[in-house]
Amino acid sequence: MAILLGSIADDYTGASDLANTLTKNGLRTVQTVGIPDPSLALPDVDAVVVSLKIRSVPAPDAVAAATSAERWLRQRGAGHVLYKICSTFDSTDGGNIGPVAEALSDAAGGGSVLVTPAFPETGRTVYLGHLFVAGQPLNESPLKDHPLNPMHDANLVRVLARQSRGTVGLIDLNAIAAGPGAIKARLDALRTAAVTLAIADAIFERDLETLGEVALATPVSTGASGLGLGLARALVRSGRVSSGGAVPADVIRPVGGFSAIVAGSCSAATLRQLDVAERSMPVRRLDPEKLLAGPEEIAAAISWAGDRIAAGPVVVAASAAHQTVSRLQSLYGREASGHAIETATSIIAAELVARGVRRLVVAGGETSGAAVDKLSIPAFLIGPEIAPGVPVLRTVGNAQGDMLLALKSGNFGGEDFFAAALAMMH
Repeated sequence: MAILLGSIADDYTGASDLANTLTKNGLRTVQTVGIPDPSLALPDVDAVVVSLKIRSVPAPDAVAAATSAERWLRQRGAGHVLYKICSTFDSTDGGNIGPVAEALSDAAGGGSVLVTPAFPETGRTVYLGHLFVAGQPLNESPLKDHPLNPMHDANLVRVLARQSRGTVGLIDLNAIAAGPGAIKARLDALRTAAVTLAIADAIFERDLETLGEVALATPVSTGASGLGLGLARALVRSGRVSSGGAVPADVIRPVGGFSAIVAGSCSAATLRQLDVAERSMPVRRLDPEKLLAGPEEIAAAISWAGDRIAAGPVVVAASAAHQTVSRLQSLYGREASGHAIETATSIIAAELVARGVRRLVVAGGETSGAAVDKLSIPAFLIGPEIAPGVPVLRTVGNAQGDMLLALKSGNFGGEDFFAAALAMMH
């Protein structure tokens, strides 16, 4: 299998977001969970998105995992590798965006790397190096209260510089609007000045198309799914792939079994989605403090769900309001609190699958990663889009048999997302 485009995603929901974008824009795409076992037969595709869970791990661990994935992708023909990051630049001052991007640049022979989290379709834009979320500066958006990586600075040049060895530059909107030649000239100037990473402005989709054309001629780039859109369209324009549609017809053929939703995200969007879901399906809200106290809360939730699952979809949620999360973090520590929720939701997801669930929706990036790891799912085929950035996924090589999943980043989807997702999973 020779691929045209490789990508390394820093979490699983981000990976499915990117795979969805590549598929919508004409690339036959498969999402793997980590570097696949050699025995796994992958379909013939244009692009592979390797899902990793490296957003919040120590930077050296993230670098080691990403560079291993990069070698695997290059060995399979990838001429360009996109390091897929969150469109809200979800990262601490210690990493991991800067360290991984620099390591991938080093592995590819050096040069200046285009970096942009812009994705106008989901309200993420970059102007003069500053990130806006639905029109709000990043540090004034709900991301300022993110439970793992609160974002307090909208200036991405400054944010990236704090976690990078080298100097960080800017390719502003004037250069983007002037076209590929101007961007290439700016990149050359930055390279001459020994600038490794360059934040690129992008306000409109056409900006991403321009950036994608330029990035495709380089070995590596860093960005959200918006940059993936630009890369995919550049590949299609090059004539190297067909733009006749990339969603396999049988991705959402029926799988039978039961349906369930497991939520761990504490975003305002997910909390609203849970409130709406509660009007039409049973919802069990876990007590985060009891999760930290012992296994009884997990066992009670599994028993509750087991009693109801045959009658229709059930929802189990460890999501909590920002104030509750902050209080738990102050009492038990951020890492212990997050680990308890990830562990609980992954155990519950696995137990529900053992009881016959074959259609599963998981809300939250860390929650999705923990659940997929617990289920030992090796890869996904990409199906139709439920909401911007969230496709239906069909498992490949799964020991439990065929399943349909949706892995939702916390902030994605409308208020009726859960019902909409299940409606597409026949």
